Amino acid sequence: MRILLLGYGKMGKTIEKIALERGHSIVGKIDIDNRSEMDALKPADVDVAIEFSAPEAAYSNITYCLKKGWPVVSGTTGWLEHRAEIEKLCLEQNGAFFYASNYSIGVNLFFRLNRQLARLMNGHGYEQSMTEIHHIHKLDAPSGTAITLAEAISDEIDNLEGWKLAPENEAGYLQITSKREGEVPGTHIVRYESEVDTIEISHTAHSRAGFALGAVVSAEWLPGRNGVFGMNDLLKI
Repeated sequence: MRILLLGYGKMGKTIEKIALERGHSIVGKIDIDNRSEMDALKPADVDVAIEFSAPEAAYSNITYCLKKGWPVVSGTTGWLEHRAEIEKLCLEQNGAFFYASNYSIGVNLFFRLNRQLARLMNGHGYEQSMTEIHHIHKLDAPSGTAITLAEAISDEIDNLEGWKLAPENEAGYLQITSKREGEVPGTHIVRYESEVDTIEISHTAHSRAGFALGAVVSAEWLPGRNGVFGMNDLLKI
């Protein structure tokens, strides 16, 4: 399979390594300094694009690929105010777009656990909060994974209207504390507190390899399909 990489930072390099190990070829490695090189690629040169760039570049990158007829797997966060536009364009172009805030298989199972726990905790008087920790190079806060977790909790807890990023704190909103430390790949802690006890669930990534493998597996799955997809489609959960 011929893969175009959009974003060639640490995540892009890890994706490249895993893709090559799985027998794929990399037809382009596009970053901020060489974006014009995409124009030299013909529609038939690329089987799928994997996009892990930056929030300010994601929308234009994905739009370009969909108009070129290339299936796109995207994991960039911080641009999702434009997601509805991208999904509309994908359907108009009869294209294929796969998005996940986190490509780790473990995290996607954690998403299911998080929703189930929130459903069980509803109505029992606990206060909900979340902490997410990432490396100092991560530009957006809170993380896309934290937002996905928070939205699921808000769906299941009757007295929650949404989330707020600390130091903002308001009744009826789950507070998310974002920390940027060293080279932490990603830690997410969901907490329920009462006067008598605390319940926590957490996911800690040990490296970027789990995220990269999930992105490559998604890229292997996507070509030949049309529509908008996510990890639930891939994992059949």
